[in-house]
This record gives sequence, C-alpha cells and structure tokens, in this order.
Amino acid sequence: MHDFTYKGSKLFVENVAVESIVEKTGTPAFIYSYKTLADHFLKLRKAFSPVDALICYSIKSNSNIAVVRALQKLGSGFDVVSGGELFRACAAGADPKKIVFAGVGKSREEIEFALRKRILFFTVESGQELETIAEVAGEMGAVAPVALRVNPDVDPQTHQYISTGKKENKFGLDFKLAYDLYRDISGMKTVKAVGVHMHIGSQITAVDPYLAALDKMAPFIESLKPLKIDLKYFDIGGGLGIIYHGETPQTADSFAREVLPRLKKLDLKIVIEPGRFISGNAGILAARVRYVKKAGKHFVIVDAGMNDLIRPSLYSAYHEILPLNRMTGRKVPTDVVGPICESGDFFAKDRMMPDVKPGDYVAVMSAGAYGFSMSSNYNSRPRACEILVKGKECFMIRERETYRDLTKKEKIPKFLK
Repeated sequence: MHDFTYKGSKLFVENVAVESIVEKTGTPAFIYSYKTLADHFLKLRKAFSPVDALICYSIKSNSNIAVVRALQKLGSGFDVVSGGELFRACAAGADPKKIVFAGVGKSREEIEFALRKRILFFTVESGQELETIAEVAGEMGAVAPVALRVNPDVDPQTHQYISTGKKENKFGLDFKLAYDLYRDISGMKTVKAVGVHMHIGSQITAVDPYLAALDKMAPFIESLKPLKIDLKYFDIGGGLGIIYHGETPQTADSFAREVLPRLKKLDLKIVIEPGRFISGNAGILAARVRYVKKAGKHFVIVDAGMNDLIRPSLYSAYHEILPLNRMTGRKVPTDVVGPICESGDFFAKDRMMPDVKPGDYVAVMSAGAYGFSMSSNYNSRPRACEILVKGKECFMIRERETYRDLTKKEKIPKFLK
C-alpha cells in the first residue's frame, strides 16, 4: 500500500527515518515516497495493459514538478484542469500528445495555450465552451481535438463535494445534449471529435458505480456511429479510492478485472485519470507538537494547520495520525488541532491517541493527494516544504516559504507612502 513503516520504534519512509528528515528541514513538512508513487502507477498500467490504456495522472492531486517528472519518466500522461497545470506538465517534460485538458471554465488564453502545445484533446463540458474552442481554433488556423464529457447520472457513493457524475453536479452534459453537440461537431471545420469522456467522482471505493456508468455509456457511444465520427478514445476518468481509515477500495487488478470486459467491447483506446490512487498514500504531513492543553477536552496543538491540509476541515476526512517514535502505554481521547484562528482547524477529534508531549513529532498519514496542492497562506502562514525520498536519499523538491515570500508580490500605492 505504501512505504511508510515502523522499523523498531522509528517511523521510516523507505530507508530513511522520518525524524532524521524533519530535524533538518523543520516542520510542517510534506514527505513523499518515490517507490510508492512508482509502484501505484506501474500496477495500474499493468492492470490495464490488455487495452493499451493511456494512464493520465491527475496533476491536481499533487502538482509538484518533481512528482510530475517522476511519473513522466515512468511513461505517464497527464490530466490537467488549468493553464497552470498544463505549464507544469510541459515544464516536467510531458509529451503534449499524452495530455488531456478538463475543467468547466477554460479561458480563451488557456485554450490557445493548449492548442499551441498540441495536446491530445480537450474535455468539453458545455455548448458554449465548444463554441469558444471552435472560435479560438479558427483564429489560430488550427483544428481542436475534443471529447465531450457525458454525465451518466450515477451516484458514485462518495462525499457530496467530490461527486461529479450526477445530474445536479456542474460537470458534463446529459446524453441528449451531448448527442446533439456531437452531431453539430460533424459539420464544424475547426473542431474534431476524437473521443468520449466521463468522470463520476473521487475517492470511490466500490466498482459498482463505474459498471453502472459504463452500462449507460456503451449504448450512447454506439448511438454515435451513424454520425460517422472517427472516435479513437474513451476516457473513463479517475476517482479510484484509497485507504484512509477502514475502507476496502479496489486494487488496480480487481478494478481492471471488472471493467475491462466492458471496455474491450467498445474497441476504443482507453484513457484513465488516476490522481489520489497514485499519490494519496505516497505522502505524509509531518508536524511537531507545540502544546498540550487540557480544557474540558484534551487538545494536542501542532505546528501544521488547515492551511497546510484542509481535507479534515473541508470534507470531515479521516487521516491516521502516528507518532514518529512509536509509543506504548495509555491512549487518551484527543483533538489534534492546529494554530489557525478557526474552530474548523483540526486534524482529528475525539481520537484515541498516544499521550504525546510538546516537542514530539507526528505524521498525518495519506497526505500525498490534495495536501500541498490545496494549501494556502491563510493567517499569513508560509507554506510547508516538500521532500521526496528514494531509497536512502532525500531531495528537497520545494523549499519552505519565508515571511518575505508572503509579501513579495504586493505593493503599497503611492498615496499610502
């Protein structure tokens, strides 16, 4: 599952004691395992090899350029949702012909940038977006490759904020509108339909929602044949779940075993967009205990906050919390909280935890996805550093921000000087 394990009393990442890292770098610190990233990617690629799938890592889950580069070196393609993510992918050496561009609100500038890079295709989310892509492509003398995102109206059985495949969600098109737009595309000169796309949500631990969606998508794809569209790709999205606390998610092999029979019948190249599945358990957030307070409840106040990892506050998400030095003895009901001036600034509530003391280090587990990428400078807190570990080697892949970084883009107008 991942390469963070206790060896004796010390928590290790691969062959390095985590404590030895944070004593040099300070905390908070995001620490990633290269081996875990690579293993998860390679398992998925192997599982989908019978259909020659293109694995497009979803950059939004963890966008550090070193992480992107590591996956690019392994042969990954990339799913991007902004011009900035496209820039990151290209800066990491990605092949544009392995990049797909999703998102409901692409700007003209982003569309032009992607066309100049000659990406594999745009995922189109609305009729107006299709018109804009056609206009920009016409102005550039280009032909834009597109795949319409179809919303199959399937409940992914996940948190409502990360459900994307139901009719009340903002993403995608219903079947009728999608069919009408495919028919319109057949008469366009600056847009070419090359695929069909779906994405039903994130942190999905059961295969049934995927099977239900595929059973709806297959007849729709078949219905497009009379339009004489040269479809090449079926992008099934991502969303594969991981273990945070007691979940029983699908393995790459078990997921592929269930969906491949349906996919093979379509005779299209498959694109899949995993993010969390690859990066989620490949990272931790290391923090140091500043204070312990007993005031009605037992509070452990650490130096990381919701600005570093917002998932518990945003989704009530569960992250296991482990001491870097394994502790025996009694456990106490604990709220693990940060220094942010918000009651929502917490990592755990009423959690049975070892009785840690000020100065102890803890690891917030499974923080490799939607950790740093969703972090902020709220309360004017510099963002954490990021470290990548490979075997016995550690690499600083993002330096910790300083106070000067907080204001370097800001200016005081003359009338205030």
